[in-house]
Amino acid sequence: MTTRTTTNRTRWATAVGAILALALGACGGDEPEQASSDEPIVVGISLPLTGDFSEPGKGVQRGYEAWAKITNDKGGLLGRRIELKVLDDQSNADRVVADYEQLIGSDQVDIVVGPFSTRLVVPAARVAEEYGMLFVEPAGAAAEVFQQGFKNLFYAAPAVASDHYNHLAEHLLALPAGQKPTTVAYAAMDDPFAQGTAYGLKAKLEAAGVKTVVDEVYPPNTTDFSSIAAKIATSKADMVVGGSQYQDGVNLIVALQQLNYQPKLAAFSTAPTSPEFAAAIGNKTEGILSPTGYTQDAPYESNKEFVEKYTAQFGSPPEEDEANAYTTGQVVAAAITAAGCAEQGECQKKLVDWVRANKVETVVGPLSWDETGKPQGAHMIQQWVGGEIKIVLPADAKEADLVYPKPAW
Repeated sequence: MTTRTTTNRTRWATAVGAILALALGACGGDEPEQASSDEPIVVGISLPLTGDFSEPGKGVQRGYEAWAKITNDKGGLLGRRIELKVLDDQSNADRVVADYEQLIGSDQVDIVVGPFSTRLVVPAARVAEEYGMLFVEPAGAAAEVFQQGFKNLFYAAPAVASDHYNHLAEHLLALPAGQKPTTVAYAAMDDPFAQGTAYGLKAKLEAAGVKTVVDEVYPPNTTDFSSIAAKIATSKADMVVGGSQYQDGVNLIVALQQLNYQPKLAAFSTAPTSPEFAAAIGNKTEGILSPTGYTQDAPYESNKEFVEKYTAQFGSPPEEDEANAYTTGQVVAAAITAAGCAEQGECQKKLVDWVRANKVETVVGPLSWDETGKPQGAHMIQQWVGGEIKIVLPADAKEADLVYPKPAW
């Protein structure tokens, strides 16, 4: 964690420097319009570093740290270094509100960016909105985020939760009648993002006549999945869909394996893309699907640098949570550079207006947003094929053919 102290003398010197720079500009001098400053741009963040969302929360922290380091190694923004001030909200919605109140009101950070999980993004965004702060966030993808009327929020990923499985739904519904799954079992964490991914697919399949035979919602702290797994196994559903984070997804799959339930297709949000996933389920990954907004092999200009420098910094390549946090930083950096400012007050409106009106090139591709802050894209579908997770949909981005039906796990 870092702090910032600013003396009256520094404020006076900065003000005088700015006046001199303007005067020189008016006289036609060759001095740059924006002078360098020793004062950093302080970015305030509250993250779930402990509690239910600590695993992805730490990944988001690494993504932010990579963005700050890579940016600073290039000279920072507006000649100023990026400095992160990170608080632990303990995966608690009340705590995240207090954290952003402290960061904006007491600590007077220049910029704030979002936490992990829709459960934390929504209350955090309300605080940012009250203070008129730009709020770019990496993990609030559920529909409710964009139904709050926020004017300053932007989600830094290709698609919202309910659209994550669009490519999979299109593929399955285009199969010949004898090959389509006819029954599906759903199990989702009581979490807006996790439910949003599963139920987005559910709505599309049901509309096409695919029958739901199990629909279970479980609390975030659930560890025993034996009863839910038994319902799914008894249903003999052609397909199982887990609206999961990491550990719950792992626990459900292990419970299904123990019952020897063998679906034709298995799709789980988030969990299959984690580096620890294969070992956690006994390396029985073949055929498991997951939506993703990021791949390390993406051809976008900034992605190669991100993968190389992130790997050098942390010892392993970035995953989706890290990439979304890095993308959040890229969006903020583009706005700061274009607006020429980074502080509270009138600058924040300039930043918000710029993001709303522009497209930003990022490691997950070009991003733009509608009036609610919703991105205008779609997620890719990854599948474990031959011991590796690869892009299988859409066709123009695939690294392997989709395997269907799924091999036994």
